[in-house]
Amino acid sequence: MTSSLRSDGDRKSPPPRTRPSRQRDAFFDNAKYLAIVLVGVGHAWGQILDGNRTVETLYRVLYTFHMPAFIVISGYFSRSFDLSPKRVRRLITGVVVPYVVFEVAYALHRRVSEDPGNDISLLDPTYLLWFLCALFVWRLTTPLWQTLRWPLPIALGIAALASVTPTVGNDLNMQRVLQFLPCFVLGLLLRPEHFQLVRRRSVRIWSVPVVAAALVIAWWSVPRMETGWFYRNASVQDTSAPWWSGPVLTLALFGCSVVLTACFFAWVPGRRMWFTALGAGTIYGYLLHGFLVKEGDYTGWFQQPFLGRPLGEIGLTVLGATAVTLLCTRPVQRVLRYVVEPRMDWAFGRDPGDAARGRGKRDQAAGPGARETSTEPAASNAGGEKVSV
Repeated sequence: MTSSLRSDGDRKSPPPRTRPSRQRDAFFDNAKYLAIVLVGVGHAWGQILDGNRTVETLYRVLYTFHMPAFIVISGYFSRSFDLSPKRVRRLITGVVVPYVVFEVAYALHRRVSEDPGNDISLLDPTYLLWFLCALFVWRLTTPLWQTLRWPLPIALGIAALASVTPTVGNDLNMQRVLQFLPCFVLGLLLRPEHFQLVRRRSVRIWSVPVVAAALVIAWWSVPRMETGWFYRNASVQDTSAPWWSGPVLTLALFGCSVVLTACFFAWVPGRRMWFTALGAGTIYGYLLHGFLVKEGDYTGWFQQPFLGRPLGEIGLTVLGATAVTLLCTRPVQRVLRYVVEPRMDWAFGRDPGDAARGRGKRDQAAGPGARETSTEPAASNAGGEKVSV
């Protein structure tokens, strides 16, 4: 017995088992940051399109894939959404609350800067806030798309029908919600191996002539096709085009979006970069940079003659990218977290599932028979695991 005790005392005890920490994937943070920078640059270019064929060519190529790429990533990280109380709370605090706050803020900003009689309407999203409305609808319908056998063809059919249905209306910018729906559903269907596939060296090489061809086609299309098609926010009846062009262009734009999005992902670095940490704050850059664009529009700053020259266009591009980058930084996140990502525990009832899980963990830690002998009330799981967005 003595030797047995001595042997145990000499043996080093194994380190306590700890739960592995969940690390963020640098590739997706890089992709989100680069996509949100392109969104900001695109909004800046949109203010100087008149008579500028070069900028409009770049603008059309950009608008073919930059929001689809962002939406595909959103769909990919929505695969676990299952209408559980925890995830519904996260949807409310991370999407609904920021939408209400920023919709009011954008309306008040316009009242101060341009139109004192501007109305506040939660049914008519201002500028870039349509994405939050769309994300809310898309995530709520996630279980439906994961149940269907052919979700992507059905989503494409809905988008095509929306393009020829003017009665869809502008409430919650539903045309965009429906016409961009296939991109979200595509994200739901993707798996890690699909992203590995497009990141191969051969895809990266082939993406160069593909993007070059896209630029040539975009240059050709400037005098022949309305830029409004790339916004996907209206039906074909709102243009002079024949009705059948709506479904045709919907399918064509989706195909082009998928190809150019794959080219974009092919060039996104997979290792940690100086901007990787900014990928966690892209929602801040997205929501805030619109104030800068709108203020420049209200004050007429974008009408400056120098912005029509090559150096002015380059300068505006750099300015847009820099502004979005600064708005994604941690100081901005710390200041505005209470409105962009509020906790709001006070607004929700107790989740019975969390309480049961907390009780089970406590009973397991206490050992056999603990459930019978314990008289303390079960503790709820206050940690609140954060759902990826």
